[in-house]
Amino acid sequence: MATKLAILVVEDEAAICSGLCDVLAFHGHAPSGVASGEEGLHSALSGRFALVLLDVMLPGMSGFDVCRALRAQRPEQAILMLTARGAEADVLEGFRCGADDYVTKPFSVAELMARIEALLRRAGALPTPIVDAFEFGGWHVDPVGRTAAGARSRIELTPREVALLALFARERGRIVSRRTLLVEVWGLRHVEAIHTRTVDMHIAKLRKKIAASERGGIETVRGEGYRFVG
Repeated sequence: MATKLAILVVEDEAAICSGLCDVLAFHGHAPSGVASGEEGLHSALSGRFALVLLDVMLPGMSGFDVCRALRAQRPEQAILMLTARGAEADVLEGFRCGADDYVTKPFSVAELMARIEALLRRAGALPTPIVDAFEFGGWHVDPVGRTAAGARSRIELTPREVALLALFARERGRIVSRRTLLVEVWGLRHVEAIHTRTVDMHIAKLRKKIAASERGGIETVRGEGYRFVG
């Protein structure tokens, strides 16, 4: 990594905090660790960090309180909550407080680093990798320009719509479950505990955009998910 990115780790268990800092340093970042909510909030507000890794169960201020206060004063701050509290109510509370992502313990180092790098890219701290153009039915999809060109029209796409089309194109002819979509496109964990219609709503909007193509589309497989035929 050309430039070391400053990352703040707010974790009261010394072994976990030290381990996280070691992993981040190994991957080319510049981590700092603190052990309480008050220290975490003070450090985050007095310094400049590309990312804050924030535990929930902290002495003094809880991670939820820190996240809420930090988000109010630093709206642009990237925050990833890292905690053993994985119940649906806790996950939703984390997102309501302003967390960008929520990872529950135990976790694999590979998964954690993948989520950290994805969050840093979304925050603009890491470059977004170039993705090759691909075909979807009658559309030529340009992921960089976020457009799809057909025989008679051109449509604009959101980043999530590009990700959906790319996944369906890769899995052509195979059923893709809602769980797979939530994990791979939305980056959510423990989706079995999360009931949401967001996938269905995004698919419905995407279908309207690509309806001009006569060379296949996204079909619903009742009770199982969706499949790209074409």
